[in-house]
Amino acid sequence: MEKVTRLRAVVFDFDGTLARPALDFALMKRRIGDLGAGYPCGRAEPGHLPALEWIERLAGSMEADPAGHFRRAALAIIEEMEAEAASRTSLFGFTRPILTALRRVGVAPAVITRNTRASVATVFPDAGEYLSVLLTREDVDAVKPDPAHLLAALGGLGVGPEAALMVGDHPLDVLTARRAGAFAAAVASGETDVRTLADTGPDFLAAHAGELVERLAAEGWI
Repeated sequence: MEKVTRLRAVVFDFDGTLARPALDFALMKRRIGDLGAGYPCGRAEPGHLPALEWIERLAGSMEADPAGHFRRAALAIIEEMEAEAASRTSLFGFTRPILTALRRVGVAPAVITRNTRASVATVFPDAGEYLSVLLTREDVDAVKPDPAHLLAALGGLGVGPEAALMVGDHPLDVLTARRAGAFAAAVASGETDVRTLADTGPDFLAAHAGELVERLAAEGWI
């Protein structure tokens, strides 16, 4: 009798999940806030919003022309910092083995990330050999935690959210899974502590994605 596979797809975040975290988000937001000094929004203190959403909020307080200039300048800061971080980080040692293991048992591995395709390629140049789908922020109209990002990846895989698991190192990844109707897994390999991740109520909680995949196999999820 053929083994029943409960999960047909596992979609991973990238930084902090499959690759070692190297981006200083606090510095990024300080630089964006300082950039505002030259625009009608004025110098801004970083708040709780992630950088991309914060840029849109600040730009939304201006007229079209300065907003466009500000948005481009702010995104240039992000892209510069992403490229620099990508140049000095690497994949976790378990990344390629777990992606290979998933494909071996018929589970499609994918990545959705708020990062750029160029930055991912710097760290994971052979991603196409291991991933069935890779969607960066350039590939979608709305990035996670908007569920459209995850649902677009699942659409490319031909898998419904009820048979999919979203894996990430940040509460936003758990939120993305919940909004899309997928299973959620949190891994403590990034910069979010285990207690904070546990408080988000994921279906699975592990030290890292390698441990998670081992558990999924042992418990019959894959």
